[in-house]
Amino acid sequence: MAELNIVLVEPEIPQNTGNIARTCAATGARLHIVKPMGFNPTDRQLKRAGLDYWKYLDLTYYENLGDFFERTKGGRYYYFSTKAPRKYTDIQYPENCYLVFGKETKGLPEALLHENPNTTVRIPMSEKIRSLNLSNSAAIAVYEVLRQWDFPELQNYGRLREFDWDNYNPDIFQ
Repeated sequence: MAELNIVLVEPEIPQNTGNIARTCAATGARLHIVKPMGFNPTDRQLKRAGLDYWKYLDLTYYENLGDFFERTKGGRYYYFSTKAPRKYTDIQYPENCYLVFGKETKGLPEALLHENPNTTVRIPMSEKIRSLNLSNSAAIAVYEVLRQWDFPELQNYGRLREFDWDNYNPDIFQ
């Protein structure tokens, strides 16, 4: 099974981390958090944002960025930044890759981005704003990778509570 890894480097806002944890639980992605964090892992806002999905989360903490790279040596890393030279959709993401996001106020270290121009990507947006919300950016990235992988092991259909889909015709959208 392909593994997707989401990495938060020094996250500062508990609600963002909680929302990203929920996205990871919903998609089977692993969550990696690089310290220091701007909040306590037992923060009520963090738990609330992640709802009751924490038990479904595969979560690993790292003391710093050096610790993360040492313990994930050989990984395929993709760095998300507003300063990136190319779009996130320009990449074909391999199995077992790491999508790396920086802290809300500063992003990732510029030296790290400069050393990795071919794997540093951006989500296009208007020049009028500084950046997207971190949890929104992570969700966009996760679902692009999963779309490329054809959503492995995810439920690709829904059910109505009171009706069935007997009259559903998928050809109507073609």
